[in-house]
Amino acid sequence: MAPFLGYLWSFCRIFVPAPAGRQRFNVLGALDAIAHQLVTVTNDTYINAQSVCQLMLKLRQLTPELPRILILDNARYQKCDLVWTMARDLKIDLLDLPAYSPNLNLIERLWKFVKKKCLYSIYYADFNTFSKAISTCLDHTHDTYKGELDSLLALNFQTFENVTLLSSIPL
Repeated sequence: MAPFLGYLWSFCRIFVPAPAGRQRFNVLGALDAIAHQLVTVTNDTYINAQSVCQLMLKLRQLTPELPRILILDNARYQKCDLVWTMARDLKIDLLDLPAYSPNLNLIERLWKFVKKKCLYSIYYADFNTFSKAISTCLDHTHDTYKGELDSLLALNFQTFENVTLLSSIPL
């Protein structure tokens, strides 16, 4: 619930209201790379291996007959035996992204979008309003924000084919 300032420039001192305390609203999500369908698990405690297992159960219940590949971003709680055992039992293949590669993780683009829509330059007086704003934004990714997200979540990634950086440096 910490403030995210959009822009602030002033001739005099301005105090930006911010709630006291430390409350967290955690969202663990899986995004279909083609259909842009979002599946989430939320809580106000911690994301852990049980949260990942809940997410995998939700994914499997959506389409029990289709194969699933879940791409993981190397968080510690995703690497435990509980997660990998449940994935094997649910017939979900797990694939780790390379370390330090958020540019390859489509859902990172979605999180940035949600922050922009819900958090930047907006003050929430209490935790319930804060968490409801985020949940509402996530609930409308497939309709209200579909146009914006279709271009943001495109499968365009930088590749390094035919790179000639070193060939232009004299030896």
